[in-house]
Amino acid sequence: MHTDTAARPLSPSLLLFSIFYGGMVCIAGVLGAKQVALGPFAVEAGIFAFILLVVLASAVAELHGRAVADRLVRIGFVPLLVSMGLIHLVLALPADPNMYPPLKSAFPVVLGQGARMMLAGLIAYGTSQTLNVLIFARLSRGEGRLVWLRAMIASAASQVVDTLLFISISFAGERPILDLMLGQMLAKIVLSLLLVPVLVTLLIALGRRLDRPGFQGSKP
Repeated sequence: MHTDTAARPLSPSLLLFSIFYGGMVCIAGVLGAKQVALGPFAVEAGIFAFILLVVLASAVAELHGRAVADRLVRIGFVPLLVSMGLIHLVLALPADPNMYPPLKSAFPVVLGQGARMMLAGLIAYGTSQTLNVLIFARLSRGEGRLVWLRAMIASAASQVVDTLLFISISFAGERPILDLMLGQMLAKIVLSLLLVPVLVTLLIALGRRLDRPGFQGSKP
C-alpha cells in the first residue's frame, strides 16, 4: 500500500553548501596541477579548494549533524568520479587541428593523471574528509562551542592524513617522498591554522542566517 507523505524540504544552507561542495571537489584536482610558492613553502594550489571542502563539511556537521556531513562526503565521490571520467574522455577525443597549438600541447599535461594518482586522490579524499568530520563532531561533546578551534584541529589532522596517503600512494618507489611529504604537511597545517577559523565561522553564520524562517520567505 502506498502512502503519500510530504517531502521534507532541504534547508537553504544545506542546498547552497552541497552545491558549493560538489564544485570544490571537482576543481581541487585541476588546481593541484600547479605548485604555488607561499613564502618558504611550495604546495599544490588544490589546497585552497581542499580547505574549503574541510570548512564546508565542518559547517554542515555543526548545522545539520555528523550523519548529514558524512553523507555529503560520500556523495562528493559522484561529481569527483564523473569529472575524472569526463576529463579522460576529452583527452581521448582527437583535438581540433585548428586548436591553439600551445594550448593543445599543454592540455593533456595539465589535466592528464595516471591511474595511480587518480586512485591516490580518491582514497585520500574519502579518508581525510571522513576523519575531518569525525574529529570535528567528537570534539564538540554535544556542547557546540569553540567551533573555530574544533574546525582548525580537525582540518590540520585531516590535511596530514591527506598528504600521507596521496604522496605515499602516488610516488612511493618512484622518487624520494619524505622531504616532499614534510614540506606539504607543514604548509597545509599553517594554512589551516590561518584560514579555517575565519572561514568556518563565516560559513556557519551564513548558514544560520539562510535557515532563519523569515529569510526563507513565506510559504504558499
